[in-house]
Amino acid sequence: MSDSAPQSEPRGDLAEGEALPNSKLRLAAIAATAIALLALSMPFVWQDHVDAQPPSADAIAPFASHDATPASFEEGAACMADAKPANLNFTMKDLDGKDVALSSYKGKVVLLNFWATWCGPCKAEIPMFVEFQKQYEGKGFTVVGYSVDDEAPKARAFASEFKMNYPILLGLGREDVQEAFGPMWGIPVSVIIDRNGKVCQKHVGLPSKGELEKEIKALL
Repeated sequence: MSDSAPQSEPRGDLAEGEALPNSKLRLAAIAATAIALLALSMPFVWQDHVDAQPPSADAIAPFASHDATPASFEEGAACMADAKPANLNFTMKDLDGKDVALSSYKGKVVLLNFWATWCGPCKAEIPMFVEFQKQYEGKGFTVVGYSVDDEAPKARAFASEFKMNYPILLGLGREDVQEAFGPMWGIPVSVIIDRNGKVCQKHVGLPSKGELEKEIKALL
């Protein structure tokens, strides 16, 4: 009886000289696919004036990270227990070239949205903001759109096309404002500020409508 180890039979479904598939390669392929799918719903990384077509609501799954964790909330509270004051000591131009102080919105519930005309996910969430403005403006709420790097003519045309019914401020060259509410590695970013000027929530990416509306109503 021979002590030599038995020889493995060649795979019948492989051509001569073809290597067996590597398990690490299979895992890498699976991981790459997962990352690609996740990237569809991630916020856009900063870039300059790259036009994007608005995706449909079905094309992008809601995705958002935010600063609030369950431990950050007191039971029954609408705002984080450790909520910090928003820096509202900034004055910017609106679409008509008028100066607007962020502090002028104190006393209202504010959804401060950082966006740009070239940002696809930003375009997808605008109809939701338009609806919120119509529904809750009379209750002391406003959306404030902060265009991060668009010049006035382009932002004005965009606002008209998308029927944006809320104030739009121009942030071109105003990195100080972005830093005050940052860090921001991509957009959209939505900051919810209560009537006392505290940052209650900060969403990075595309939040779900239900989640955002629930947070707004809790502060009204």
